Amino acid sequence: MTTEKPLNVLFLCTHNSARSVIAEAILNRLGAGRFKACSAGSQPSGRVHPYARELLEKLNYDTSSLRSKSWEEFTGPGAPGLDFVFTVCDNAANEVCPVWPGQPISAHWGLPDPGMAEGNESERRFAFADTHRMLYQRISIFTNLPLASLDKLSLQKRLDEIGRAAVAAPEDA
Repeated sequence: MTTEKPLNVLFLCTHNSARSVIAEAILNRLGAGRFKACSAGSQPSGRVHPYARELLEKLNYDTSSLRSKSWEEFTGPGAPGLDFVFTVCDNAANEVCPVWPGQPISAHWGLPDPGMAEGNESERRFAFADTHRMLYQRISIFTNLPLASLDKLSLQKRLDEIGRAAVAAPEDA
């Protein structure tokens, strides 16, 4: 899988308001020049969760282009060809996904929805920080894979393993 142009990656979640948006920001930073990340949802909320946006801004991510959008933007004529599609929530993984142009490699990297976290404001904000941490670890592994030397089957296996792996807590890392 060698290419001169960036590889297009789509992160999917039902509402496209937190996990998928955070993943988009992380990959666009870590994979700058090698990957172009986008995110979308099957039932987009129409807004990026305020805690997700605030966290990303606090961590100095560019949030200017982040928005909640439908996965339909990536299925029709003129849609970018996708190389990878990752679902980051259980609902999107169980939904019937569109047929993606170009038959991208896909994997499920499910995480709990930080927007559903309960507790006081600090505990809810921690859920977003923890989501960022877990996605950052997975995406770091992904961006360091030797893509050029892996065949499609081996690559699929590695991506599935990333999604199944327990993500170490900061004190375990």
